[in-house]
Amino acid sequence: MKFTLSEIAKLVRGTVVGDATIVISGISGIKEARRGDITFLANPKYLSLAKTTKASAIITSLEVNGDIKKPLIKTDNPSLAFAKVVSLVAPNSIQCPQGIHPTALIAEEVKLGENVAIGPYTIIEKGAVIGKGAIIYGGCYIGHYSRVGDNTLIYPHVSIRERVEIGKRVIIHSGTVIGSDGFGFATVKGVQKKIPQIGTVVIEDDVEIGANVTIDRARFDKTIIGRGTKIDNLVQIAHNVIVGENSIIVAQAGISGSTVIGNGTILAGQAGIVGHIQIGEGAIVAAQAGVTKSVPPNTKVSGYPAKPHEVAKRVNACVQRLPFLYKRVKELEAELEKLKQILAQYGKTEDTQSQS
Repeated sequence: MKFTLSEIAKLVRGTVVGDATIVISGISGIKEARRGDITFLANPKYLSLAKTTKASAIITSLEVNGDIKKPLIKTDNPSLAFAKVVSLVAPNSIQCPQGIHPTALIAEEVKLGENVAIGPYTIIEKGAVIGKGAIIYGGCYIGHYSRVGDNTLIYPHVSIRERVEIGKRVIIHSGTVIGSDGFGFATVKGVQKKIPQIGTVVIEDDVEIGANVTIDRARFDKTIIGRGTKIDNLVQIAHNVIVGENSIIVAQAGISGSTVIGNGTILAGQAGIVGHIQIGEGAIVAAQAGVTKSVPPNTKVSGYPAKPHEVAKRVNACVQRLPFLYKRVKELEAELEKLKQILAQYGKTEDTQSQS
C-alpha cells in the first residue's frame, strides 16, 4: 500500500517539514531503509544516521533539529507514531485461528465466550473459562478452573496451569509457562522435601508476556502481574512476587520470591533481584544489576551489589583504573626500597664516623 507523507502525518497527528506529497510505500529501520521507505528517529544521539539514511522520510520528535535533508514528520512520540504507520503501510497478513479446531480437546464444564478461537491440539481442562473474542493458538494447555479474559491472545505452546487468572487483552507469547510450582523445599535430614505450592497467579488486564517466560504460582495467596506491565522474553518471576502496574521487565531478568515491584518500574536485562525486598515505584534497575536490598522510589541503581547509579559509576571508574594504579604502586614500592637502601647506607656511614 502507498500513502503520501501528508496522509501519514494526519494518522499520527504530526507536522510535516518538507515535501508533503512524496509517496511512501514501505517501512524500515533507519540503517536498512531504502528509497520509498519511511523510518523513525526517537533518540537524538542517532542524529548522524538520519543524515545518511536512504529513507524518503523520517518520523522524529519535536526536539530534533539539525541539518537533515529529508522530509520529516515531527510528533510527540516517534516510536508510537511509527507503530501506527507499520499497521497502515504493512498490515499483518497472517490470519489468526478461526473457530474451534476439531482436534482441540475441551473438557466438560468449560465455558466459552462468543467468537472464541481455539487452535489444533490445544487442551482446555474442566471448569476453565475462556472470555469472548479470546484467541488460543495450537498446542496450548489451559488448566483446571483457570480463566482467560476477553480478547486475550495466546500464541502456540503456552502452558497455563490450574486456577490461574488471565485478564482482558493480555498477549502471551510462545513457550511461556504461567502457574508452575514455586521453588520451595525444606531440608529434612539432608534430604530436600517439596513444600506444596497451593496459591495461584493473577495476570491483570493489558499485560504482554514474552516468549519462554516463567511465572510461578504462590505458595499461598497470589503471584500478581499488574495492569499494563510488559515482560520481555526469558524472564523468571518467582512465587508470591507482586509486580505493579505499567512496569517493564527486560529479557533474562530474575525476581526471587515475595519481592514487591512498584508501579512504573524498569528492570533492565539480566537484572537479578533477591527475595523479600521492595523495589519502589518508578525505580530503574540497570542491566546486570544485582539487587540485594530494597530500592527507594524513583531511584536508579546499578552494579553488584546494586547501589545508586552515580555511586556505581564512580566505583566502576576506579575499577577501570586498577591496572594503572597497580603499576604505580609497584613503581612506588621500588622507589621506597631504594630509599630504604640509601637510608641504611647513610646510617652505616654515620656509625662509622661516630666510632672514629
